[in-house]
Amino acid sequence: MFSHRALRPFTSLFAGLARLPSQCEVCRAWPSQPVCDACVARFAPPAARCGGCALPVPDGVARCGDCVLHPPPLDACLAACTYAWPWPDAIARFKFRGDAGWAGPFATLLRSAPWVEPALEQCDIVLPMPLAPGRLRERGFNQSLELARRMAPAKTDATLLLRTRETPAQSGLARAERLRNLRGAFAVEPLRADKVRTKRVVLVDDVMTSGASLFAAAETLRLAGAAHITAVVLARTDPPR
Repeated sequence: MFSHRALRPFTSLFAGLARLPSQCEVCRAWPSQPVCDACVARFAPPAARCGGCALPVPDGVARCGDCVLHPPPLDACLAACTYAWPWPDAIARFKFRGDAGWAGPFATLLRSAPWVEPALEQCDIVLPMPLAPGRLRERGFNQSLELARRMAPAKTDATLLLRTRETPAQSGLARAERLRNLRGAFAVEPLRADKVRTKRVVLVDDVMTSGASLFAAAETLRLAGAAHITAVVLARTDPPR
């Protein structure tokens, strides 16, 4: 069941992007925001998802079978949409092609997802998933940080959670291999570890595939003493039906 506030209207969801006038990238409605409200309502509707990994579940089911058998290190996991058309291309433009103008619209979409706004209000700190230095130089910005700053600027800390090393590509690896691949890849800034201890934390990421990166970061925060950890992701890769 979704709260009334979590289901607030999508009116003007993508207002504020600098390109005006423009067409909807999906249905080509004119004039429109990058994705019109009708397409957002159609392609990012509220959905029942597992509270541990954000995979789709039947209505009334709180956790998927895998999260019941193998509880993740997250207290909650929230996703705004499924990583399926039309979102992959828009996210790629934002993430890989330097179109940072999508950060505001995507952050608004995230805040509009069920339970995300209450999680942001209740948390003490918002942490973007960090990039390794080489990846950051390659892209020029951290897309998760851009989302976090637009959702909760006063609570976002860009330097508390660190990526300590580059890791091989995750694609093609099984979940257990991905977790091993990421072991020791995250750390809390040692001189500021007290900022995490006993705190409610929101972790922000753009796309969640297996969850290995978010789980590894959450384990690091848990070891540092975080009391509650919620992951908030823009898009969740769902299994094929």
